[in-house]
Amino acid sequence: MEFTRFGRTGLTVSRVCLGTGTFGKQTDEVEAFRIFDKATEAGVNFIDTADLYPPGGALGSGSAEIITGRWLSNKRGHFILGTKGGGPMGVASWDKGNSRKHLLDAIEGSLRRLNTDYVDLYSLHLDDPETPLEETVEAMDAIVRSGKARYIGVSNFLAYRLARALGLQDARKLTRFVCAQPRYNLLFREVERELFRFAQEETIAVTPYNPLAGGLLTGKYKHSVSPEKGRFSNELGGVGKKYSGWYWDERKFETVEKIQEIADQRKVPITTLCTAWLLSNRAVTSVIVGPSRPDHLADSLAAAEFKLDGALEAQLDDISVDYRKGDLESEQPQSSASVMPTSVKP
Repeated sequence: MEFTRFGRTGLTVSRVCLGTGTFGKQTDEVEAFRIFDKATEAGVNFIDTADLYPPGGALGSGSAEIITGRWLSNKRGHFILGTKGGGPMGVASWDKGNSRKHLLDAIEGSLRRLNTDYVDLYSLHLDDPETPLEETVEAMDAIVRSGKARYIGVSNFLAYRLARALGLQDARKLTRFVCAQPRYNLLFREVERELFRFAQEETIAVTPYNPLAGGLLTGKYKHSVSPEKGRFSNELGGVGKKYSGWYWDERKFETVEKIQEIADQRKVPITTLCTAWLLSNRAVTSVIVGPSRPDHLADSLAAAEFKLDGALEAQLDDISVDYRKGDLESEQPQSSASVMPTSVKP
């Protein structure tokens, strides 16, 4: 496992982060513990969860946090733990969003479920256009000053909104966001154009989620066959519809077939190839992988050691460049893998 600096902070994190989005629904507690153990054996020291994971979990709201907290019970100090707040957690109008009331309630609920006094990283799960950014950044600063979080970040923010938030934080001398968590994979590259460039200028850590496009980039799905299980299935309700809207179209399946051909030629699992492509981007700090079974984890972990050569980079960039969307005609698509981040040993 390689390790790298977490943005402009003093933290050092593994380049693979373990995501827990399936824990408590697709993945029961026994299997989740096995995944935690395997990731730890491989050197992973970074865990990502959220109060919203997974919707409709077996243990109720915050199932993934409850399972994570149980596994961490006697080893909390050995891991960088991140969670997120802002998602809907109740029926009242204030039980969601980025208002001061909800965020201060949300961090308390997360700490209770995680059975810890603090998290290392607390992030806004979504942008909230209904709440003034001033209110949100002041609430996040209060959470850090109270000792309940060491650092703060954002997820699913557009670059201009993150820029506005940082400007407010600097002007008011508030705690700064140090991390951005975007959706990013070979079938969704829009964030390269602005968010990644801004993050590099501001030395913001970038921890992409959804590296395998909900499993589409594993090659296990067929466009003509509706899945009974997994991220695209009806059993996940709104989540399944969201993922289908993102990825379930013939063009993307054709792209996956081309990537699979390259993986076969190189004799490397497609999961390893797609995850390594993300890690090779100089803007990316750590990739969040979200296995639902222990045997899904090995190929993702192998990506931390797999190096893409120039020809392979060019092939993957060429196949997926259209998914950057909206590039100016005068703008040359940048290779997603031009320079590796500086890696350090923990």
